[in-house]
Amino acid sequence: MTATVPVRLSHVGLYVQDMARMVAFHRDFMGFLETDRALRPHGEIVFLSRDPGDHHQLVLATGRPEGIPDRILNQLSFRVGSLGDLKAFYQNVKSAPVSQIEQVTHGIAWSVYFRDPEGNRVEVFADTPWYIHQPHRTAIDLNRSADEIYEETRALCASHPECRPFREWQQGLAERLAH
Repeated sequence: MTATVPVRLSHVGLYVQDMARMVAFHRDFMGFLETDRALRPHGEIVFLSRDPGDHHQLVLATGRPEGIPDRILNQLSFRVGSLGDLKAFYQNVKSAPVSQIEQVTHGIAWSVYFRDPEGNRVEVFADTPWYIHQPHRTAIDLNRSADEIYEETRALCASHPECRPFREWQQGLAERLAH
């Protein structure tokens, strides 16, 4: 058995049928704020948070089929403490009974995605120090050195006009949550 890299639950993604109704419920009743939103080729995605430390705690994505009470879980996401931890996790997951392993950066995070033994999508990620508009997805190679990955991601984020330090983004969210 391989050494386990510590992970903690971060956020959940849900497939929804009525995006406006679900956003209104989580905003107006549950107290979440919308942090980003986008249209993708296969539907809409909305990011919500109640914690300035997390860009998103809940992700709503269109795609829940009519009349089917399940298949609402989009993914389970777990945070690790550093890029080094993520690289170690990636080395371990390659020998696990999983499929569809992907390595990506979202600008705000470095991630490993995979399907668990029953096909559920799982993400394990480490935060970066930058914010860029979400969703964003660029392939990375976690076999490269941490310095190379960091610099590649820094350059990627710097190329986006809305790029700013994540701490600055967090402060803005904290101010919005206070009102």
